[in-house]
Formats: sequence, C-alpha cells, structure tokens
Amino acid sequence: MTEEARKKGIEIGAGVAIYIIAWAVASYRIVPSTAETLLFLAAYAVLSLSSCWEQLRKFVKREFMDESLLMIIATAGAFLVGKHKEAVAAMLFYQVSKLVEELSLGKTKKSIAEFIDIRPEYANLKVGNREKIVPPQELKLRQVIVLRPGEKIPVDAVVTLGSGSVDMKALTGESEPRNVKIGDKLYSGSINLNSVLEARVIRQYNDSTAARIMRLVESASENKPASIHFADKFTKYYTPLVILLALLTMILPPMVFIEARAEWIYRGLIILVAACPCGLMVSIPLAFLGGIGSASKQGVLIKGGAYLEDLTEADTFVFDKTGTLTEGVFHVREIVPHKMEREELLEIAALAEAYSNHPIAMSLAEEYGKEPDMSRVSDAEEQPGYGVRASVDGREVYVGNIRLMNRQGIFYQPVKEAGTVIYIAVDGQYAGCILISDKIREDAAGLIKWMRRKNLGVVMFTGDNERVAEEVAGRLQIESVYAELMPEHKVELLEEFRENQMEGEKLAFVGDGINDAPALSLADIGIAMGGLGADAALEAADIILMKDEPSKIINAVRIARATLRSVKQNMAFAVGMKILLVIMAFFGLVTMQNAIIADMVVMIINILNSFWMMQYPEKGV
Repeated sequence: MTEEARKKGIEIGAGVAIYIIAWAVASYRIVPSTAETLLFLAAYAVLSLSSCWEQLRKFVKREFMDESLLMIIATAGAFLVGKHKEAVAAMLFYQVSKLVEELSLGKTKKSIAEFIDIRPEYANLKVGNREKIVPPQELKLRQVIVLRPGEKIPVDAVVTLGSGSVDMKALTGESEPRNVKIGDKLYSGSINLNSVLEARVIRQYNDSTAARIMRLVESASENKPASIHFADKFTKYYTPLVILLALLTMILPPMVFIEARAEWIYRGLIILVAACPCGLMVSIPLAFLGGIGSASKQGVLIKGGAYLEDLTEADTFVFDKTGTLTEGVFHVREIVPHKMEREELLEIAALAEAYSNHPIAMSLAEEYGKEPDMSRVSDAEEQPGYGVRASVDGREVYVGNIRLMNRQGIFYQPVKEAGTVIYIAVDGQYAGCILISDKIREDAAGLIKWMRRKNLGVVMFTGDNERVAEEVAGRLQIESVYAELMPEHKVELLEEFRENQMEGEKLAFVGDGINDAPALSLADIGIAMGGLGADAALEAADIILMKDEPSKIINAVRIARATLRSVKQNMAFAVGMKILLVIMAFFGLVTMQNAIIADMVVMIINILNSFWMMQYPEKGV
C-alpha cells in the first residue's frame, strides 16, 4: 500500500467512526439537534479535509475544475439545506472511491514493477584469488565478477572464463535460454542458469542494460497519450457545464413549482454528485499502464502511453533492410580475384576492415579465420555509405561499394549476381571483389503478410544495390523499395513521406537501432529492433523490440489496439451512465447516496475492464 493510500485509509476510518456516533446520537435523540449537527459536521470535515486542501492548491494553479469540486459543492450544499446524513454519506463513498482508485493504480504499477524488476541485489567481485560481495553500484570498468548458477548478472560484462546458459526472458521475452562462451556479452538483469562464469565488467551499473530499461519503464507513465489529455480537457469543460446545469435545475423549476423549492435545490445537488466522472478519470490511465505492462512481458518496451495510441494510427511502416528484415549477419559467398590470388585478396580486405565493427567487416574476419596482424595496417578510415580506406603493408587499399570505386575513379568489373558486392582496389588498381549474402529473418515474411492483410503500407529502405533490394523485396512481397540510400537520404525520404501524410495518419520507422537513430527520431513512431544494449535504440526509439524478432510488432499493434478499445469502452460506459444518472436525478429518482454508489460501481467495472490488459495474451503471426 502506498503512503497516499495509507493516509486515505486513516482519514476514512476516522470519518466513519465519527459518522457512526453521529448516526447513533441522531437515532436515539441523546443530545440536542445542534449537537447532532456538530457531530455530522465533524465527520464531514474529517472526510472532506484532504479534498478541500487539494482543491485549494489547485485553485492557486487555476486547475480546480474537476470531479472533487463537484463533490465538495454538492455535499456542502446538501449539508446547508439540512441533508446532514446524505452529505456525509456521499463524501464517505466518494473518499472510498478515491481509495479504490489509489489502490488500483498502485497495484497495476506494482505488478509492472515486480515483473520487470530486473535489478540485481549484489555482485561477486573477484579480488585476487578471493571473492567479495559488493553492491552492483560499486563495480568499476574492467573488474572481474564471478557468476554462480541462479544469480542475476549485475552489470553488462563479457565472459572471460567458462561457458553455460543464461535466461534472458525478463529482458527479451525469449523463453529459450541463450548459450554463452568466452567472448560473449552478458546483459545485466539476465540470470546465469547452470555453470560458474567469470566476466569482465564493460559497463558500470547506471549505464548497464537493466538500469537503463528500468528508468525508461518507470518514466513511461509520464508520457501521456491523447486520450488522457482528452479526459483532462473533457473534465475542464465538463465541470462548469455540470455546475451550470445544477444551478438551472435549482433556479428554473421552482419558478413554476414554488412549493418545491427545497426539493429542486436538493435535486440540483444530486446532479452534481451523479455527474462526478471518477470512473472515467481512473480507468484511462489504468488501461494504458496495463498495456505497457503487457507489452513489457512480451519483450516490447514502450516508452509511454502516447506511443501506444500513435501505434493504432500507424498506416505505413518503413523498414530498414539490413539487421531488421534480414539478420544482418553476412557470410562470404564467393571471392572473385583479379590479377592476384584468392587468399591474398581476402587477406587484404580483412586487414583493411580490421578496425571496423560493421557486419560486412565481421563477415570478412570470419572468412579470413585468423587473428589480423594490426601492425600491417595504418591510416584506417571508415567512410559511411562507401566503405573503408586503409594502408596495408604500405599499399593504399579501398574496400567498399560501387559508389566508392566511382568516386575514386577506379575501373572495375561490375557483378550482376544478387547479393552485397564488396569491391577491392589496391594502389588505384582494381584487385577483385567479394560477394557477401545476408539471410532473411524467419518471421519477416509472416510479419509482412500480416501487414498486407491489415491494409498497412510497407516500405523498405536499404543502402544495398537495386538487385539485392529487389531480391529481398520480391521474397517478402514488398512492392515499395528504395535502394542505394545513404543515411541522409533515408531521413530526406521520411520527411517527404510525412509531408504527404493525411491528417490522423502516423508513419512508423523500424530499424536496428545502431545506425538508424536519425530516422527513428524523425518518424512519428520509431521502432528499434534488437535494441538490447544499443544506446542509440534506447535513446532515439519510442518502442523497442528487445529480441531480434520483427514479428513482435504484431503483438505491439494488437496490444495498442486492445488498449484503445478498452479506453473507448470505459469512456462510453462512464459517460452513458453519467447521462442516465443526471436524468434520473432531475426527476428525483435517485438519492445522493444512490448516485455516488452508482459512480463507484461504474468505476469498479471500468477498473476491471482495464485490468485485463495486464494479462493480454501473446499471439503468433
């Protein structure tokens, strides 16, 4: 229970105790009527004090037009016209409804926090031949930690001794354990399963994956969706409208029915209570919190409710090809030397790319299969969108795409086969090429097929040549393809797409979160795939798929739509019941207690409708 809920419980308990005494005194006529009134007034004061104080603070900020104002006016008015018991009872039920609201929000936030609380409690620091238990916050870079079976990994680290399996479900939603060996990266928040590992710290606690993810999720509720803003605006205009309606009820009918003046005043006060939108105001944030929590369980990190709402309006999804629709793990398919030996060409290319961490460089290193002699390499320079330039054994080497060859004015023999072609030039002369291929992700085709069924636009961006782009697009049945794009060209195209959008449409960009940060930031919804541990993804993207599965977008969209459906149902039900209660109050068919009890019932039903979002099931393609 939160501190706020505890205080509210004490307030209600004290108010109920005084109310019971006042009721008993009134029933048995123990004291004069003035004393009875004072007892009811004391109960009312205890129950309404926090609301009155809150309204006073809001009045200073000019934000007082809300449901609390309606309740204070209505119950104070009822007290003044002699309806002491009704006034106290109405305020009591209202405070109980606020307690239920506080407990419900607290329970939802706690459920989310418990599920994603991936922060470790301690770390085993290796000091010489001994181990020392320390708080994870005290670990420093390059220190060595020991990980025993069943322990949470405290910080991001690299395995230096041992091999085994780690459970990454809390981070990625991945049910199968991941095997790790020397040199593999470990992410904080994962659980070491079956063997003793030693690892070197590569990120301090506050910069590690678990801490960053927790900060993002904890701040998700601060990013309010348009539905919550609508509810705030609705209350802002709704409150004075209801007050005006109540005043007209008190003033106009008594002009005709003079003898019923007190009755119409009381009916006007009941209208204020009946129109109180408590159920509406609590159910909307609950539904969005539930949606965010449900997505977290399925390995989708959503930074705020606003992005859930935007996702339901996304009509076009732009995918970066490499690392998103394809695995981004390149393999050398063919080596085509020109005036030199095959092994020599591969060695020169691998050495020139030795300082790069680009997937293509990794594939050349894999094929080379040796530890590169870095003393043979100097003046290495990576040229984004083109390739690399380096000095290898004193010779000037260029390794890259057609654009690099054309820019350097090097004659080359173009390759027409599908795949990524890496051209190599040595001392200004064409030396050959290496054909590299990438693999389409297993679930990419299912995702695109689902989007086509839902009439969502699909566009593919790639820096590869048109042959590679058309081959991948053909296999995935993507009709709109843009190839040979530099990073700045992707941004320019996205800007053009956004300018041509219809009102109410949203543009989503899906990238691998490593080199797509500008595009992720520019799109209405930036979705980074495989964002685990990628700084650019966590900073630039609005939605992060923690596992390399593009099909997770399907569940994100389904959760978003289910959340908005729940919100709309809650809004329609709450507003409909308010209208019905106001009409009944006008004709004197409900009492003040009945009105507030009805509002509590509406709120509880809406809360239950919102709670189911926490258990929204994961579905396949």
